[in-house]
Amino acid sequence: MSIRRFLSGLLLALIVASLGWQLGVQMERQRLMRQREAFEAQFGLAGSGMTFKEDPEQEVDMGLFWMVWRMLDQHYVDPSALTIDDLRFGAIKGLVSGVKDPYSGFMTPKESDDFQGSLEGKLEGIGAELTLRDGAIVVVAPLKGSPAQAAGLLPQDIITHVDGNLIEGFSLQDAVQRIRGPKGSTVLLAVFRPELSESLELTITRDEIRVPSVEHEILKSGSGTVGYVALNQFGDETTREAREALQLLLNESIAGLILDLRFNGGGYLEGAIDVASFFLKQGKIVSVHRRGEEVETHFAFGDPITSDLPMVVLINQGSASASEIVAGALQDNARATIMGETSFGKGTVQEVLDLPGGSSLRVTVAKWHTPNGKDLSKEGVKPDIEILLDMKEYAAGRDAQKEKAAEYLLDRSI
Repeated sequence: MSIRRFLSGLLLALIVASLGWQLGVQMERQRLMRQREAFEAQFGLAGSGMTFKEDPEQEVDMGLFWMVWRMLDQHYVDPSALTIDDLRFGAIKGLVSGVKDPYSGFMTPKESDDFQGSLEGKLEGIGAELTLRDGAIVVVAPLKGSPAQAAGLLPQDIITHVDGNLIEGFSLQDAVQRIRGPKGSTVLLAVFRPELSESLELTITRDEIRVPSVEHEILKSGSGTVGYVALNQFGDETTREAREALQLLLNESIAGLILDLRFNGGGYLEGAIDVASFFLKQGKIVSVHRRGEEVETHFAFGDPITSDLPMVVLINQGSASASEIVAGALQDNARATIMGETSFGKGTVQEVLDLPGGSSLRVTVAKWHTPNGKDLSKEGVKPDIEILLDMKEYAAGRDAQKEKAAEYLLDRSI
């Protein structure tokens, strides 16, 4: 029994109550309690120290909720907008937003499909990962080769308006739904760029976004060759594709390896642990701190693909979450030189709980620390060698960070 059934059952029961459901109160409460117990057993929540002493249905007065529902039903100017699903989903979103965590959220069936598509590298839109920070919609990273990147959207940009409409106070999912759209359509974004203290407008033509999880190549120069692997996200196929790419590169005579995690907004925790283990014989990768549980420490698997090849990891402000786990682990274990710019700083782990009917709950379930105990939500991964990237040059095809990384590795091999 899933949490969606519990929540929808609760709301449907309350709707019935507003229509004169008095006779079945006790029966419905018992049914909901059984559903709740089944959900707690499924997700291991029984005895987890919930705020409610007994159960929320007995302790929370929902009278105000139903008063507002009825007022909308009686007075709202456009009755056709008062659909049960919109009001029900809106109420659940409000419930989840009450925890004031930008990374937790309720997703409708369409939003769930879009989210899963993004992890699989398939969606239509502008191609940018966003987050909610201090009530503002902030760009984590434009995806590589996306319309957002081509239009000049940068990490840390704050989106203030979509098609001329102010989005202040919007939830992350609501903002995403406004920005996404079918291939070929356009969206006008007004953004504030903090580092320059300037506002600008970007017109972006939406497209089909198919982000390759992994890209690789051989970089050649007069003094040798370097292997290059770019991880654009940590999705369903990242571990397999990264392993295949590394094995192909190691068949060549390379002096070193560049692992590019720039503009990688994250993905699956398991994928980050897998990738970090490719380069470590032993050692900690990440410590996960879950509610009411002992610290869960993940170690390298002990079967690396390469544990001694000189290595540079490239990061920037668009490197977040799973990419920070990998960069932090390789830095703390002195396995690689970290180069570029300080990462985004997202030190929490989310899980997506599927709910009946196709909706889902994305919820923060843990915080994570690097092997040396750094909480990267507070500071991000700081590079060992800082190299700033000129985005105009980058858009024109010159990648100074990548060039410097190759030079650094070739100099070490001499």
